Amino acid sequence: MLEFVQTHIQDGKLDARIQFVFSNRQPGEAEGSDEFFGLVRRCGIPLVTLSSAEFRRTSGRPWSELRQDFDRRVISLVEPYEVDVCVLAGYMLILGGETCRRYPFLNLHPALPDGPVGTWQEVIWELIETRAPRTGAMVHLATEQVDRGPVLSYCTVPLWGGPFDALWEEAGAADLSEARKEQGEEFPLFREIRAAGYAREPYLVLETLRAVADGLLPGAAADWAQWEPRCLDDAIASAMENDGLTRAR
Repeated sequence: MLEFVQTHIQDGKLDARIQFVFSNRQPGEAEGSDEFFGLVRRCGIPLVTLSSAEFRRTSGRPWSELRQDFDRRVISLVEPYEVDVCVLAGYMLILGGETCRRYPFLNLHPALPDGPVGTWQEVIWELIETRAPRTGAMVHLATEQVDRGPVLSYCTVPLWGGPFDALWEEAGAADLSEARKEQGEEFPLFREIRAAGYAREPYLVLETLRAVADGLLPGAAADWAQWEPRCLDDAIASAMENDGLTRAR
Protein backbone atom coordinates (compact mmCIF):
# COMPACT_ATOMS: atom_id res chain seq x y z
CA MET A 1 0.00 0.00 0.00
CA LEU A 2 2.77 2.46 0.93
CA GLU A 3 4.75 1.86 -2.26
CA PHE A 4 1.57 2.02 -4.34
CA VAL A 5 0.52 5.42 -2.98
CA GLN A 6 4.08 6.81 -3.00
CA THR A 7 4.54 5.80 -6.65
CA HIS A 8 1.35 7.60 -7.66
CA ILE A 9 2.51 10.69 -5.76
CA GLN A 10 5.90 10.64 -7.49
CA ASP A 11 4.23 10.14 -10.89
CA GLY A 12 2.14 13.27 -10.31
CA LYS A 13 -1.13 11.34 -10.06
CA LEU A 14 -1.86 12.40 -6.47
CA ASP A 15 -1.30 15.85 -5.02
CA ALA A 16 -0.11 14.77 -1.60
CA ARG A 17 2.96 14.07 0.50
CA ILE A 18 3.56 11.29 3.01
CA GLN A 19 5.06 13.11 6.01
CA PHE A 20 5.98 10.06 8.07
CA VAL A 21 5.32 6.37 8.66
CA PHE A 22 4.67 5.15 12.21
CA SER A 23 5.00 1.55 13.36
CA ASN A 24 4.37 0.00 16.76
CA ARG A 25 7.35 -2.26 16.14
CA GLN A 26 10.96 -1.19 16.41
CA PRO A 27 13.81 -2.20 14.07
CA GLY A 28 15.06 -5.70 14.83
CA GLU A 29 11.78 -6.83 16.34
CA ALA A 30 10.49 -8.88 13.41
CA GLU A 31 11.74 -9.80 9.94
CA GLY A 32 8.57 -8.67 8.16
CA SER A 33 8.53 -5.22 9.74
CA ASP A 34 12.27 -4.80 9.09
CA GLU A 35 11.64 -5.42 5.38
CA PHE A 36 8.90 -2.80 5.48
CA PHE A 37 11.19 -0.33 7.24
CA GLY A 38 13.67 -0.82 4.42
CA LEU A 39 10.96 0.15 1.93
CA VAL A 40 10.13 3.25 3.96
CA ARG A 41 13.77 4.34 3.92
CA ARG A 42 14.10 3.69 0.19
CA CYS A 43 11.08 5.92 -0.35
CA GLY A 44 12.83 8.66 1.61
CA ILE A 45 10.01 8.91 4.16
CA PRO A 46 10.75 9.59 7.87
CA LEU A 47 10.17 6.50 10.02
CA VAL A 48 8.84 6.81 13.57
CA THR A 49 8.67 3.71 15.78
CA LEU A 50 7.58 2.83 19.30
CA SER A 51 7.37 -0.84 20.22
CA SER A 52 4.07 -1.65 21.91
CA ALA A 53 5.49 -5.03 22.96
CA GLU A 54 8.47 -3.39 24.67
CA PHE A 55 6.22 -0.73 26.18
CA ARG A 56 4.08 -3.45 27.71
CA ARG A 57 7.04 -5.55 28.86
CA THR A 58 8.81 -2.73 30.66
CA SER A 59 5.66 -1.50 32.41
CA GLY A 60 4.48 -4.85 33.73
CA ARG A 61 0.86 -3.72 33.53
CA PRO A 62 -2.08 -5.01 31.42
CA TRP A 63 -2.46 -3.38 28.02
CA SER A 64 -5.91 -2.05 28.96
CA GLU A 65 -4.17 0.15 31.53
CA LEU A 66 -1.37 1.13 29.16
CA ARG A 67 -3.14 2.05 25.93
CA GLN A 68 -3.75 5.68 26.86
CA ASP A 69 -0.13 6.15 27.98
CA PHE A 70 1.12 4.49 24.80
CA ASP A 71 -1.12 6.64 22.60
CA ARG A 72 0.07 9.81 24.32
CA ARG A 73 3.68 8.79 23.74
CA VAL A 74 2.93 8.17 20.07
CA ILE A 75 1.30 11.59 19.77
CA SER A 76 4.39 13.23 21.24
CA LEU A 77 6.57 11.48 18.65
CA VAL A 78 4.53 12.53 15.62
CA GLU A 79 3.62 16.05 16.80
CA PRO A 80 6.50 17.67 14.86
CA TYR A 81 4.93 16.57 11.56
CA GLU A 82 2.15 18.57 9.92
CA VAL A 83 -0.57 16.28 8.62
CA ASP A 84 -4.08 16.69 7.22
CA VAL A 85 -5.10 13.04 7.50
CA CYS A 86 -3.53 9.80 8.72
CA VAL A 87 -4.10 6.43 7.07
CA LEU A 88 -4.22 3.21 9.07
CA ALA A 89 -2.67 0.46 6.94
CA GLY A 90 -1.80 -2.80 8.67
CA TYR A 91 -1.96 -1.14 12.09
CA MET A 92 -3.48 -3.74 14.38
CA LEU A 93 -3.79 -1.76 17.63
CA ILE A 94 -7.13 -0.18 18.50
CA LEU A 95 -6.79 3.59 18.79
CA GLY A 96 -7.85 5.29 21.99
CA GLY A 97 -10.34 8.14 22.05
CA GLU A 98 -7.72 10.81 22.71
CA THR A 99 -5.77 9.81 19.60
CA CYS A 100 -8.90 9.64 17.42
CA ARG A 101 -9.85 13.15 18.52
CA ARG A 102 -6.35 14.51 17.95
CA TYR A 103 -5.94 13.37 14.34
CA PRO A 104 -8.37 12.27 11.59
CA PHE A 105 -7.48 8.62 10.96
CA LEU A 106 -8.76 6.95 7.81
CA ASN A 107 -9.21 3.21 8.12
CA LEU A 108 -9.72 0.70 5.30
CA HIS A 109 -12.29 -1.99 6.05
CA PRO A 110 -12.81 -4.84 3.54
CA ALA A 111 -16.61 -4.67 3.42
CA LEU A 112 -19.40 -2.35 2.33
CA PRO A 113 -20.87 0.17 4.80
CA ASP A 114 -23.79 -2.17 5.49
CA GLY A 115 -21.61 -5.29 5.28
CA PRO A 116 -19.96 -7.60 7.80
CA VAL A 117 -17.58 -6.41 10.50
CA GLY A 118 -14.47 -8.17 11.81
CA THR A 119 -11.25 -9.28 10.18
CA TRP A 120 -11.09 -9.68 6.41
CA GLN A 121 -11.16 -13.45 6.89
CA GLU A 122 -14.33 -13.25 8.98
CA VAL A 123 -15.89 -10.91 6.43
CA ILE A 124 -15.28 -13.29 3.53
CA TRP A 125 -16.66 -16.33 5.33
CA GLU A 126 -19.81 -14.41 6.22
CA LEU A 127 -20.18 -13.42 2.57
CA ILE A 128 -19.89 -17.06 1.54
CA GLU A 129 -22.27 -18.31 4.21
CA THR A 130 -24.93 -15.74 3.28
CA ARG A 131 -24.34 -16.14 -0.48
CA ALA A 132 -23.93 -12.38 -0.79
CA PRO A 133 -24.41 -10.92 -4.30
CA ARG A 134 -21.69 -8.33 -3.83
CA THR A 135 -19.05 -7.05 -1.47
CA GLY A 136 -16.60 -4.17 -1.52
CA ALA A 137 -14.49 -2.06 0.75
CA MET A 138 -14.90 1.23 2.56
CA VAL A 139 -12.78 3.96 4.06
CA HIS A 140 -14.14 5.30 7.32
CA LEU A 141 -13.04 7.60 10.08
CA ALA A 142 -11.47 5.63 12.93
CA THR A 143 -13.28 6.02 16.25
CA GLU A 144 -13.32 4.18 19.56
CA GLN A 145 -16.07 1.98 18.11
CA VAL A 146 -14.16 -0.43 15.91
CA ASP A 147 -15.24 -0.35 12.22
CA ARG A 148 -18.20 1.90 13.07
CA GLY A 149 -16.86 5.40 12.38
CA PRO A 150 -18.41 7.71 9.74
CA VAL A 151 -17.90 6.32 6.23
CA LEU A 152 -16.22 8.57 3.66
CA SER A 153 -16.05 6.38 0.59
CA TYR A 154 -16.56 2.85 -0.70
CA CYS A 155 -16.30 0.66 -3.77
CA THR A 156 -18.30 -2.37 -4.83
CA VAL A 157 -17.27 -5.82 -6.04
CA PRO A 158 -19.85 -8.12 -7.71
CA LEU A 159 -19.67 -11.72 -6.54
CA TRP A 160 -21.64 -13.38 -9.34
CA GLY A 161 -20.81 -13.87 -13.00
CA GLY A 162 -17.53 -14.79 -14.61
CA PRO A 163 -15.39 -17.17 -12.56
CA PHE A 164 -17.66 -16.82 -9.53
CA ASP A 165 -20.59 -18.85 -10.85
CA ALA A 166 -18.76 -22.18 -10.94
CA LEU A 167 -17.19 -21.48 -7.54
CA TRP A 168 -20.58 -20.73 -5.97
CA GLU A 169 -21.88 -24.01 -7.38
CA GLU A 170 -18.91 -25.81 -5.85
CA ALA A 171 -19.44 -24.04 -2.53
CA GLY A 172 -23.13 -24.96 -2.52
CA ALA A 173 -22.19 -28.64 -2.59
CA ALA A 174 -19.61 -28.29 0.20
CA ASP A 175 -19.90 -28.48 3.96
CA LEU A 176 -18.84 -24.90 4.69
CA SER A 177 -18.01 -25.47 8.33
CA GLU A 178 -15.71 -28.32 7.32
CA ALA A 179 -14.24 -26.30 4.44
CA ARG A 180 -13.56 -23.40 6.76
CA LYS A 181 -11.79 -25.69 9.19
CA GLU A 182 -9.85 -27.82 6.71
CA GLN A 183 -9.14 -25.45 3.79
CA GLY A 184 -9.50 -22.03 5.36
CA GLU A 185 -8.12 -19.32 3.07
CA GLU A 186 -7.35 -21.92 0.38
CA PHE A 187 -11.05 -22.58 -0.26
CA PRO A 188 -11.43 -21.62 -3.97
CA LEU A 189 -14.37 -19.24 -3.53
CA PHE A 190 -12.66 -17.61 -0.54
CA ARG A 191 -9.53 -16.99 -2.64
CA GLU A 192 -11.50 -15.53 -5.56
CA ILE A 193 -13.44 -13.14 -3.32
CA ARG A 194 -10.26 -12.02 -1.61
CA ALA A 195 -8.43 -11.49 -4.90
CA ALA A 196 -11.28 -9.43 -6.37
CA GLY A 197 -11.44 -7.17 -3.32
CA TYR A 198 -7.68 -6.94 -2.83
CA ALA A 199 -7.19 -5.64 -6.36
CA ARG A 200 -9.44 -2.66 -5.65
CA GLU A 201 -8.45 -1.77 -2.09
CA PRO A 202 -5.27 0.22 -2.92
CA TYR A 203 -7.23 2.17 -5.52
CA LEU A 204 -9.97 2.94 -3.00
CA VAL A 205 -7.38 4.44 -0.65
CA LEU A 206 -5.74 6.31 -3.55
CA GLU A 207 -9.01 7.75 -4.85
CA THR A 208 -10.18 8.66 -1.34
CA LEU A 209 -6.96 10.60 -0.74
CA ARG A 210 -7.35 12.24 -4.15
CA ALA A 211 -10.92 13.25 -3.30
CA VAL A 212 -9.73 14.77 -0.01
CA ALA A 213 -6.89 16.61 -1.80
CA ASP A 214 -9.30 17.90 -4.47
CA GLY A 215 -11.88 19.04 -1.91
CA LEU A 216 -14.48 16.45 -2.96
CA LEU A 217 -14.41 14.90 0.51
CA PRO A 218 -14.23 16.83 3.78
CA GLY A 219 -10.78 17.73 5.03
CA ALA A 220 -11.74 18.16 8.67
CA ALA A 221 -12.91 15.44 11.03
CA ALA A 222 -15.77 17.58 12.31
CA ASP A 223 -17.37 17.56 8.85
CA TRP A 224 -17.25 13.81 8.29
CA ALA A 225 -19.88 12.80 10.83
CA GLN A 226 -22.60 14.23 8.57
CA TRP A 227 -21.03 13.11 5.29
CA GLU A 228 -22.93 10.92 2.85
CA PRO A 229 -20.58 8.07 1.79
CA ARG A 230 -19.22 8.57 -1.73
CA CYS A 231 -19.09 5.64 -4.17
CA LEU A 232 -15.77 5.72 -6.02
CA ASP A 233 -16.39 2.86 -8.47
CA ASP A 234 -16.04 5.07 -11.57
CA ALA A 235 -12.89 6.80 -10.32
CA ILE A 236 -11.34 3.44 -9.40
CA ALA A 237 -12.21 1.94 -12.79
CA SER A 238 -10.58 4.90 -14.53
CA ALA A 239 -7.45 4.74 -12.35
CA MET A 240 -7.08 1.00 -12.90
CA GLU A 241 -7.49 1.46 -16.65
CA ASN A 242 -4.82 4.20 -16.61
CA ASP A 243 -2.51 1.75 -14.86
CA GLY A 244 -3.18 -0.89 -17.52
CA LEU A 245 -5.53 -2.96 -15.38
CA THR A 246 -9.16 -3.92 -15.76
CA ARG A 247 -11.76 -3.41 -13.06
CA ALA A 248 -13.17 -6.88 -13.21
CA ARG A 249 -11.08 -9.99 -12.86
